[in-house]
Amino acid sequence: MHTTGLAFQYHYRIRLHDTDAAGRLFFAHLFRHAQDALEAFMEHIGYPIDAMLRDGEILLPLTHAEADYRRPMRHGDRVRVEVQVEDLRRRSFAIGYRFLSEAGEEMATARTIHVLVTDEVHVGESLPEALRAGLMSHVIARTQPME
Repeated sequence: MHTTGLAFQYHYRIRLHDTDAAGRLFFAHLFRHAQDALEAFMEHIGYPIDAMLRDGEILLPLTHAEADYRRPMRHGDRVRVEVQVEDLRRRSFAIGYRFLSEAGEEMATARTIHVLVTDEVHVGESLPEALRAGLMSHVIARTQPME
């Protein structure tokens, strides 16, 4: 099945506290910005993380994270993050992040994988249908079958 969804966009500016001594983005802070973009995305699709944590019915912990850095990000740079669902399975999903300059140049990419947990020790049966529908609206072309 091939589905193409639109990327959710999140914008931010590199602040001084984001940088290392050379004035460039400290590598680990890319994941902080990815998390900020994920939180905005989840709210956009109707599953705000604060509500999920408060309700405690479902959790979506991170099970894998990776990033590639292509161009330096410097203090003051304005960055657009494109967020898309790269893989959607029965009880897990992968989110892809593209970090772009104002000119549209790709500065970095990241990927996180999340799995459904229904309490502190149990993996859930399957993602709730409303969550699946929200994620589906942002799935990029996919070649792997869902579990």
